[in-house]
Amino acid sequence: MILAELLDNLDEFCPAEYAMDWDNSGLQTGRTDSPVRRVLIALDATSAVVDLAVKERADLILTHHPLIFKAVSRVTDDDYVGKRILTMAENRIACFAMHTNFDVLCMADAAADLLELSDRQVLEMVRQEWDRTEGIGRTGFLKKPMKLSELSEYVKTRFSIPGLRCYGDPDLQVRKVSILPGSGGGEIDLALEQGAEVMITGDISHHTGIDALEKGIAVIDGSHYGLEKLFIPYMRKYLKKEFPELELVTAPVHEPFFVQ
Repeated sequence: MILAELLDNLDEFCPAEYAMDWDNSGLQTGRTDSPVRRVLIALDATSAVVDLAVKERADLILTHHPLIFKAVSRVTDDDYVGKRILTMAENRIACFAMHTNFDVLCMADAAADLLELSDRQVLEMVRQEWDRTEGIGRTGFLKKPMKLSELSEYVKTRFSIPGLRCYGDPDLQVRKVSILPGSGGGEIDLALEQGAEVMITGDISHHTGIDALEKGIAVIDGSHYGLEKLFIPYMRKYLKKEFPELELVTAPVHEPFFVQ
């Protein structure tokens, strides 16, 4: 197939209009008339991922995070983004990102599914239609109450996270939680408004964590990567079903930090 055919499917699956205004989801590099036989799925188009795509002779790198966020005034080997773009161009590798549109339409419920949350509601609305509301994050109820320390272990197990940080009393009994994979410190007040007793997200700073406790909500920081890496198996399963003729390669799961 050609790249345009695959992108038409992905655009229908996660339409760009569901992305946040500041986002840069979509085709990052590549020719839409180029053939696609092998796809590499990764969370980020890092230099290591680009090198892997070259090694695996991939035609497309499908990522969650966009390679290009800010405007690029030149493409040279003077910076790491330029080097990646040049390497992909030289090897005829396209790059396509499904970012906040995926967060809204897939990531939020996939994360809530892992925790088996019931009676869910959207945490932050992004788009409202006559028959539904879509947005990032979910708030819902655990199957049974548990201590914050027990919930932390549950999150570690369900998301395969080597370690996380918790703000709150380990013995605090919780039942209603909000989860927002990625960076969700700015949505803590929304979680409070919805009655959540704990917020599960990533990228929590020291001050955001202690301020949350003052407001009356515990926080579990599972890291940005730790909670969002579910994009890789999710999209592998989707592409395998929709395009069985494609050869799929997944980037190795590797936390960008280590816990000691």
